Amino acid sequence: MNMIRVGMIGCGSMSGSHCAALQPLAARMRFSAFADIDPERAGKAAARVPGALAVGDYHALFDAVDAVIIAVPHDLHYRIGLDCLQAGKHVLMEKPLALTETECRELIAADRSPHPVLMLGYVMRHDPLWRRLGDYLHEETFGRVFHVSVWTEQYTDTSRGAWLGEARRIGGGQLFSHGCHYIDLLLHWLGDPVCGTHTGTNLGTPWMEREGTSDVSLKFASGATAYHFGTWGARGSRLRYAVHAHCTEGMLELDHAAGTITLHRSRSGGDLPALGALAAPGEALDHPEQAVVYRRPGEGGKAVVQQMSAFLDCIEQERKPEISAAASLRSLQVIWKLYAAEEQMRVADLRGL
Repeated sequence: MNMIRVGMIGCGSMSGSHCAALQPLAARMRFSAFADIDPERAGKAAARVPGALAVGDYHALFDAVDAVIIAVPHDLHYRIGLDCLQAGKHVLMEKPLALTETECRELIAADRSPHPVLMLGYVMRHDPLWRRLGDYLHEETFGRVFHVSVWTEQYTDTSRGAWLGEARRIGGGQLFSHGCHYIDLLLHWLGDPVCGTHTGTNLGTPWMEREGTSDVSLKFASGATAYHFGTWGARGSRLRYAVHAHCTEGMLELDHAAGTITLHRSRSGGDLPALGALAAPGEALDHPEQAVVYRRPGEGGKAVVQQMSAFLDCIEQERKPEISAAASLRSLQVIWKLYAAEEQMRVADLRGL
């Protein structure tokens, strides 16, 4: 297939990181155009790529591209996404799909994947480390999972743009804007949710109109429970990005920074293989109750490359994406129900989503 021409709509910090990170795919794609309401910013982005077009109106790049990456404030996703699809362009939409269920359903109705493809950018679903943890849970490699905790601790203020603090522009607060990654993962790993709660605060993140720190508890139809803690106010952290998955044959710890999944086991409840037999090749057994069972290959930034590669695969092979517009809706529905229940000081009923 011919080289795929890709346009970047939105030339903030994500634009530069994408251009640098996606160099391994240079044989399959090239950035041919950049659009931003700030023409100077579009020009600076285009200057990194010889021959690339810079425009202030995204409509003006349609003739120069086959596909687009939409990386703009969340409140602009719906209109821009719809225009791009109607122009016949393949779309990789950074999460979330849109801000309301009505807007999401209109985009779902407009989705004709793979002609053209509409794929959502839930990048953690493409990280080999997080994918491997999901495989362990689905395959019950270490027994049945009964609880998962996810921590995401970072410092994100409005230095990237005032819109990040505005509830009407990001669809709520930290949970909707960033926590949607991890609600999506929990649903993918654990199945159908039945109930849950959310508590949030902007104490410690005064630049946020709504929550900058979020605590979510969920129960699933399988009986498993889950917890997600996320903050944009971390002035320091030990966990950073981490997951603990308690299974009937041990606890799996995902350490995103280290790129490892470690099995912790002090009580087996049965006749199980020795930890040394479960350690990944080349991993030393440094502790009698834990073993590294997986180590991410290559560098940590690989997930964005794998996400883009999956998008290109859908275009080249004319197939529908795994993370479609319709598939992405359920995690947003969960968050909307959690927000509504929080306002009413009750547990959210999540059955039937």
